[in-house]
Formats: sequence, structure tokens, C-alpha cells
Amino acid sequence: MTYTELVTALQAYLENAFDTADINTCIVGAEQRIYLAVNFPATRKVATLSTVNGDPYVNCPVDFLSAESLAVIDGTGAYSFLLNKDPSYIREAYPLPSFVSVPRIYAIMGVATDVKELRFILAPTPNAVYSLELNYYHYPESITTVAGGRTWLGDNLESALLYGSLVECYTFLKGEADLIKLYDDKYKEALLLAKWLNIVTGK
Repeated sequence: MTYTELVTALQAYLENAFDTADINTCIVGAEQRIYLAVNFPATRKVATLSTVNGDPYVNCPVDFLSAESLAVIDGTGAYSFLLNKDPSYIREAYPLPSFVSVPRIYAIMGVATDVKELRFILAPTPNAVYSLELNYYHYPESITTVAGGRTWLGDNLESALLYGSLVECYTFLKGEADLIKLYDDKYKEALLLAKWLNIVTGK
């Protein structure tokens, strides 16, 4: 299902001509609900980051949602996976940032100067420049903005995308509760199939 096909279907189901901005907001809301409900491979990415000698902080990628794993790669190419801990644990276990060594643990915390951004704090503080391999989750580009109007979600789980978008759009229209429930039930059925597909095939 392409973006154009989705918009046409939504307007036909709801017998309403939406403004582009309004219908796009509803579609993005549905996409985010689906991606947060099921960890599809399409939501996973890999990034290579670098430490700075003597600096415990590393910025997260701009599209970062949550981490799956973070590993230090040493000079021989060997991977050492870091344990994810709470920032308070790091402060307690390594109270002196001046203590440097190969990092063993990490936490995720906000950036005081930019509330929109996140960063990793590593402990011990890196004693050299290391490569880091980050496996993480992100929101794939929306069907509302992607070139060609096609996404993995639209190609593989069009019923979940359609009914999720119908729930968002009809709620936006302040539609009848029984019809919203009908669309929501259909969305939940499609989501169960999506979860099953994800487990069985790894899609």
C-alpha cells in the first residue's frame, strides 16, 4: 500500500476529505503505535560511534529511540558488550570520572543543554579512542515523507497501517464511539497477526 492508496482508502472509509497536514499527523501517529507495539527488524539500525580519550560521554544518534546493545571494539577487532545500567549506578560504582580504563558499562541520560537529545555515559571513563558498535531502535521514515510513497510497513502490514490510521483519523473527527471501537478491534487483530509474523519469520 502506497501513501496515495492509503490516503484514498482513509477518505473513502470515513467519507471525509482531510487536509494533508491533518491526515499525515494521523498516519504518523498510527505508524508510531505499530512500531512501539512490535520490534520489527525494520525498526533496528546499526551505528558506529567513537569515544574520546578521557571523556565518559558519547552522543546518541539523532534518530535514537532505545538501545539493543552497545559494544566496545578493541584494536584487535574483538567485541566487548557493555552492560546497560542506571546513571545512578555508574555514579556509585565509579564515583571518580578521572578513573580511566576500557569501558564496561553504560547508561543513557539526557543532555542538560538540549532536552531533545540523549547521550551515553560510559564507565570507566575511556582511556583511549575506541570504536563502539551500537544496535538500536528508531522510527523508520514515515510513509508520509518517504520518496515514492512506499515503506516496509505499507508493503508488508497494510491492514495494521490502514486500521491504525482509521482509528487515529476517526478519533480526530470525534467520530462515534462504536465505530472507533470497531476500527480499533480490527487494528488489534491486524497487530496480533503482525506480532505472529514477527515471531515466526523475523520480519
